[in-house]
Amino acid sequence: MISLFGTAPSREVIRTLENAGFEAVFVGGAVRDYLLGKTATDIDIATSAEPEEVKAIFPQTVDLGSAHGTVLVLMNGEPIEVTTFRTEGTYTDHRRPDEVRFVKSLKEDLRRRDFTMNALAMTKDGELIDLFGGKVDMADRIIRAVGNAADRFNEDALRMFRAIRFTAVLGFNIEEQTFKAISDNAGQIRYVSVERLKAEMDKLFASANPMKAFHSIQNTGLNLHLPLFPEDNEKLNRTVPFESALEGWACFMIAGNFSASDVARAYKLSNVEKLFLSSVKEAYTNRLACQFTIDEYYQYDLAVLFTTEKLFRSMLDNVETISCTEIRQMKQSLPIQSIADLAVDGKKLMEWTSQKGGRWIGEWISEIEKAVLYRTCENNSNDIKEWFLYEFNREK
Repeated sequence: MISLFGTAPSREVIRTLENAGFEAVFVGGAVRDYLLGKTATDIDIATSAEPEEVKAIFPQTVDLGSAHGTVLVLMNGEPIEVTTFRTEGTYTDHRRPDEVRFVKSLKEDLRRRDFTMNALAMTKDGELIDLFGGKVDMADRIIRAVGNAADRFNEDALRMFRAIRFTAVLGFNIEEQTFKAISDNAGQIRYVSVERLKAEMDKLFASANPMKAFHSIQNTGLNLHLPLFPEDNEKLNRTVPFESALEGWACFMIAGNFSASDVARAYKLSNVEKLFLSSVKEAYTNRLACQFTIDEYYQYDLAVLFTTEKLFRSMLDNVETISCTEIRQMKQSLPIQSIADLAVDGKKLMEWTSQKGGRWIGEWISEIEKAVLYRTCENNSNDIKEWFLYEFNREK
């Protein structure tokens, strides 16, 4: 027996199902993380009750896909996913089962899961149910497929990438036969949607040891079948660890000598992510030529500047670099951080010149922005007015 797992509402859900005559247990990654001493999130419950029976037992439910057995139960304001024990048929597309069959056996349900460490279950009283040796594998820091590894990967090819990603997140090693099955079936990764791959890449970049995963991606041959991956692993390894997934994507881009558009298109990045990568690419190109100028400090936010300097430091040997503290101080010392900080606006220009609005306003606001940024005039209405009227009248 070990200490109680889960939240009070989640244990109450199990208790209610048991009182109704059904078997119910905690399953999945939350059990694994709990045993590893990590905070257990996304608590899931598996039960012998079928979806319609679950909905009949609990007054507040949301159907998340009863065809696949999942119902969201709202217990004391807490949403808890409850899924019926199930087995799955063939996976024609290597992504999702052609058929889902509800069963009454917990063992049959756990047998379909990807890795032994994820095939663990726990009762509401904290008793561990380990039918496939997951606890021993975790103690040995091993990632092992449940049953035949090739079968698991042919069912869902993303599991190959998940195995590798777990090496980076947990610091585990992939068991020999499981590793061989990834190498033998690496080409199946092409069946996985880009969106799912991108989500795994995000988690990999945010992990503690992405270098470990990069080596496995290359050694299994997965890199040859991904939408895009740097040929030179060493360049990518120089940049780890990453402060965020977004920084990881930027380093991925530079290490592979890709454009922001290449990466965004290949992995369907958001417009915000693409903009960040474009900014880093531009700033990095400028940084290769010289130190950051006032223009760079003004144009780019701190995340872009930090990432760019990290890349400059990582990719080149024996170069003079600047610290994040110095970058922050330089940016904060600028007279303005954006055009919105200017002490005047277009209305003031029309007032001072007695002219109607037009394109000239935007052009002069840009000139004022430069004058303030380069300290040709101070950022206050009087100084700007004096400078502006002199320059404006001089150009007449």
